[in-house]
Amino acid sequence: MEWTTVETGDGAKLSVRVFKPPASGEEPEAAGDVAVVLVHPYTILGGVQGLLRGMAEGVARRGYTAVTFDMRGAGRSTGRASLTGSTEVGDVVAVCRWVAENINPRGILLVGSSAGAPIAGSAVDKVDEVIGYVSIGYPFGLMASVLFGRHHDAILKSQRPKLFIMGTKDGFTSVKQLQNKLKSAAGRVDTHLIEGAGHFQMEGPAFDAQMIFPG
Repeated sequence: MEWTTVETGDGAKLSVRVFKPPASGEEPEAAGDVAVVLVHPYTILGGVQGLLRGMAEGVARRGYTAVTFDMRGAGRSTGRASLTGSTEVGDVVAVCRWVAENINPRGILLVGSSAGAPIAGSAVDKVDEVIGYVSIGYPFGLMASVLFGRHHDAILKSQRPKLFIMGTKDGFTSVKQLQNKLKSAAGRVDTHLIEGAGHFQMEGPAFDAQMIFPG
């Protein structure tokens, strides 16, 4: 694991961690030329990159490079968090571009957890190297849409392949709401439902193994 700092276009300095695959060769090689960038949950409710460490370590064990970071106003990063995540889209773009230039993978898989899902979704088509998107608990519900509804169109209109992972007991989005939203989605769209899981449960380590490589 390595630490670095990435500066955004408007001067925020983001704390970034890079998780590299093991060099021992004990784990099966998956696709070392793909990097996975993970976007943490809502900063205002305490979201930080540390919540994604278990997933990042699991991704690295599978042979991928994983990257986590604190969005502005979270953890060790400077700047101020926004209520709607609009400014944080630039944070995701800055980190993805840093990954493209410094790690130089064949492509980037962009993963967002909770509020990080709509934020990441708005960044998908802003970075050429992004080849796919994974949402963990996207807040499509009516109440959550007050804050994050402005992000919906970006990911639903994107042609990039998309996977939506959600617990069937998610308090922010019902299975029906998810299905209704995805009816209008462009490109390839897959879903993976985790029976009985609530929204915040999926942020815990018990579900890490099911998040990036479900099934």
